[in-house]
Amino acid sequence: MTTRDVASTRNPNQLVTLAPSHAVREPGRPRALGTDARPLLPVRATFLPGGLYLHDLAMIGGRLHANAVAQNAVVRFDDRGGWRRVWWPRVLDRLGLRAFARNYLQVNSIAAGRTLGSSFFTASADAPSARRPGHRNFPVDRRGVVFSAATGRVVARGLTRPHSARLHRGRVWVDDSGYGRVGMIAGARFEPVASLPGWTRGLAFVGDVAFVGTSRVLPRFHQYAPGLEPARCESAIHALDVRTGRVLGSIVWPHGNQIFAIEAVPAEFATGLPLSPGAPRDEARALFYGFRTRVREETP
Repeated sequence: MTTRDVASTRNPNQLVTLAPSHAVREPGRPRALGTDARPLLPVRATFLPGGLYLHDLAMIGGRLHANAVAQNAVVRFDDRGGWRRVWWPRVLDRLGLRAFARNYLQVNSIAAGRTLGSSFFTASADAPSARRPGHRNFPVDRRGVVFSAATGRVVARGLTRPHSARLHRGRVWVDDSGYGRVGMIAGARFEPVASLPGWTRGLAFVGDVAFVGTSRVLPRFHQYAPGLEPARCESAIHALDVRTGRVLGSIVWPHGNQIFAIEAVPAEFATGLPLSPGAPRDEARALFYGFRTRVREETP
């Protein structure tokens, strides 16, 4: 592990690669000095068409993949900043190239396997219709599905605006966002493990602990959350015992709004983001002026 990637879904889309800094060269000094802190810093940015509408990112077979929601597909990136579609639901084949012209299904998360064929993807609908994601009358209640990459077909139903599918110990876990739940796929059905106070989005595992994000429901999307009371939703990250669903602890942001993704990073890899409340401005300025990483560095 040398880098991490994040995506911005604005127009154009932006893919940012981050790496931990291991040393800093302060202004006026000829050499960089090592530091115990290893903050994640941006080392590369790639701009991509806004029409991709990137959501989840995942490493599959050593290559970076993403949901291209606006194209109902999964794309793979190359080292030159290019991309190509590598998967889409078989139900779209009858549309030909029109299948990639607009968002029909909201294919928005990746449960990454070792290969593309052993992976799974979630969507808010199983087939295109005249009502599309984003329309106020788009039907969502228990219309969400899980697709198998191997077959391109639905393997589980009954979800409501699912997000953040992940493979954990051979099982597909997923956030059932519209009901504020998280759970696993058992057979062809969703089996909830816990209910939380908010729109569930973001899921990461460390041993028997699952870290799940909750968000407030934006006013214009209340119809997408039939199982939640928007006034009681909170922005938080919750640690759950995956065996019992018990909440072990939570970090709540009383004035927060949205959590989009959660990723567990080993402490020996990085110590977090570089800026924190109350940090001296000179310290931050020196870090960004002379940080050193081990990603394509040039040193005399």
